[in-house]
Amino acid sequence: MFNICEDRLDPEWSSIVPPSPATTSKRPSVTEYLAEAIFSGRYQPGDLVPREVDLSAQFSLNRSAVRSDIRQLVDAGIIERISGHGTRVRDFDAWNILDPQVTDWMTRYAAPNPDIQREILAFRLDVEPWVAMTAARRATARDLVAIEEAFEGMEREMYAAGSNARRLHSDHDIAFHVAIFKATRNIVWSQLSHILRPSIYLLIEMSNESSTDPEASLERHRELMEAIRARQPQTAFRAAEAVLAGTAEALGLQPGDAILGSGVELPPSA
Repeated sequence: MFNICEDRLDPEWSSIVPPSPATTSKRPSVTEYLAEAIFSGRYQPGDLVPREVDLSAQFSLNRSAVRSDIRQLVDAGIIERISGHGTRVRDFDAWNILDPQVTDWMTRYAAPNPDIQREILAFRLDVEPWVAMTAARRATARDLVAIEEAFEGMEREMYAAGSNARRLHSDHDIAFHVAIFKATRNIVWSQLSHILRPSIYLLIEMSNESSTDPEASLERHRELMEAIRARQPQTAFRAAEAVLAGTAEALGLQPGDAILGSGVELPPSA
């Protein structure tokens, strides 16, 4: 049984055609329209999206153009065609979140969707404490400088005035976490940090905006930096957990129980 959220376009949404960096002004993008509707939570997993015939009429496009646009979301694992039923939004675990296009949609459209935020947070809680622990063992002097410079940027912009201060603080915050990934000296972790950068930025930006105690958040980041600099893997692991717990609190999210690092007995420091 499928949930039919909408099989025709809602008047409230009928005039919304989000711009796409991948398309020109020659015609509207059905891909971007549906991506915004799905990532913002208007269509949930299991819901049927509007039919091709309705999208064709709404956007004044031929069926072939609409089908081509929908195909981009199918290829990204976001939706699937069900013979005799229509096109359905797939479960989150089927989405190709490592696809740069998907992370771009996530960054631009997913902010209002707590389910997606929770998935990103759970991933970070599963991964980043281990990354921090590895960085504490392997970071080079250059890595430590990069982490420290990002932290100093966070500190500077947190107390700065001006409309761009908050954005710049978030920019330095993401640079801080990316620098820790790089400090593992592992090419896979380093590349993964770039692929996931947009989705991680989504949480960082929102948590920084909603945090009620930015000084405490900054201090947690300082403790993580100091643990890595002091070559204390276990302390770095727990410090990374504390940073992410603060993110969860700022967003009002409960990440769930399936966290790899929760209650684990860490190996002794090398």
